Amino acid sequence: MRLIKYTHACVRIEHDGQVLVIDPGTWSEDEALAGANAVLVTHEHADHIDVDRIAAAAAADADLRVYAPDPIAAQLTERGATVVTVAVGDTVTAAGLPVEVVGGLHAEIYEGLPGCANVGFVVAGDVYHPGDSFFVPSQQVRTLLVPTSGPWFTMAGMLDFVRAVKPQRAHSIHDAMLSERGLNGVDRWIDWKGNTEYSRIDLGESVTLS
Repeated sequence: MRLIKYTHACVRIEHDGQVLVIDPGTWSEDEALAGANAVLVTHEHADHIDVDRIAAAAAADADLRVYAPDPIAAQLTERGATVVTVAVGDTVTAAGLPVEVVGGLHAEIYEGLPGCANVGFVVAGDVYHPGDSFFVPSQQVRTLLVPTSGPWFTMAGMLDFVRAVKPQRAHSIHDAMLSERGLNGVDRWIDWKGNTEYSRIDLGESVTLS
């Protein structure tokens, strides 16, 4: 299974000739969706879902399946996409891979806001993408995609999250708001205090997950 990192929260998973894309937002690259069989969307914010791009991809490929929580599922359906609405506790098969839906709410930024749904996805019992949250799943996961910037982010919260999940390895996502110096600072902290094998995947580069 090959995991490719795109800008911010978007990753692409290639496995047995199929392609699964998670959170292709407005900051991600067009090539992230090329040939995709399925798309997972954690929540409605534009840095995680580009509605126009998804609608165009669905129009070009009627077999494309999108898995998303309300209300983004309804919005995409109105645009002609084939959408499976998902909620916490669901298990679906996307691009040939089992996906467990966890989480529930977006992390608080201020005074209870944004207060919207946010689900995380555990793919093939291996890769966990939490969207905009530090929700700790009950499942043991080997690969954690850890958010490392954002208006709801704190360094302490992130490190506690990594330690609580206890993955074999972790890779940075949700990182477009940081300068190169900021990214390097986050890398040092996770290396020092994350208690896991950690690396930041460069844009467009990949890792192979066994």
